[in-house]
Amino acid sequence: MRINASATEAKSANDLVEYLQNYFVTKLNDVSHTFGNSQEFEAVEWLRDEGRHGGGVRFEARDETLFNRASVNVSQVHYDDDKSKKLSSATAISSIIHPKNPHAPSMHMHFSWTQMRDGKGYWRLMADLNPSLVPDDVSKRTFDMMLERAAGEMYIEEGKAQGERYFNIPVLGRTRGVSHFYQEGFNTGDFEADRAYVEQFAKKVIDAYIGIVIQALQHYTSFSKEEQQKQIDYHTLYLFQVLTLDRGTTSGLLVHNQNDVGIMGSLPSHVNPDLLASWVKKMPKPQDELVTALLEALPKENPAPVEIETKIKLAEAVREHYKRYPEALSLQASGKIIPTTVENHT
Repeated sequence: MRINASATEAKSANDLVEYLQNYFVTKLNDVSHTFGNSQEFEAVEWLRDEGRHGGGVRFEARDETLFNRASVNVSQVHYDDDKSKKLSSATAISSIIHPKNPHAPSMHMHFSWTQMRDGKGYWRLMADLNPSLVPDDVSKRTFDMMLERAAGEMYIEEGKAQGERYFNIPVLGRTRGVSHFYQEGFNTGDFEADRAYVEQFAKKVIDAYIGIVIQALQHYTSFSKEEQQKQIDYHTLYLFQVLTLDRGTTSGLLVHNQNDVGIMGSLPSHVNPDLLASWVKKMPKPQDELVTALLEALPKENPAPVEIETKIKLAEAVREHYKRYPEALSLQASGKIIPTTVENHT
């Protein structure tokens, strides 16, 4: 009996991301037991078209003494019943961790396998370290060295260059975060070898980050109001970059509206609306309208809390903006290769 290679690869990719999710959540729960209130991450499920086209599970942090916001998301969307789609399946793990202590940096990672209807597929690898208090030379050096080991000599320079390009914020003249890696369209022709590369890469990211957080929490058992305000200001920058530049976030919102809260899971708990408002005039048209819409979606407080209702409003603001100005998608972040994520789902 002939086995469908595409289905086999999609299952293997799904097994990998579920394994990585468990690996990361277990380590995060261990940190909670050591430094927090021992409240473990909680699973939340979402379904794509009532499960006909897949869905996913995200583990959300519940330990508010340790985490500002944190989630580890796994999803697999597929179109087995719709041969008109260019995409066969998309499988991903995506995570953002925002610790409560400003001395412990945030971290984002994304590893995914995209399978096209014609059987072709590719991996995407992303990882970036985001300290609220800079300079953070020790954490940066640790993360940089980890990326060098994970990527190896063959891929490190290009991955770092594409990461710097993708996470650049042109209107502010800086990047989001201090250490970046982005590898798009990765496929050497040997699926198993590529899968093994992705697995070791992701585990190195997780292990390095857990070590960075533990070291920070051991050395800094408290923080000042000034440091907390710097964290809120950095979290405002994070929200700004995610909702105005991040192509992956926008693509997810444009494909469907069935996981808005999950897609917005990368957003921190509070932001500074006054700081966000100061960037409106820096934005090219029509992106100034997008930032204005984001401000209107936020509660009229400072700092402004970003709860579930606000996440939904922010998601709608982004979605409606690009429906009105589809040409503005060209202003979003990209590496050397621009994935056709939205087109793949149509």
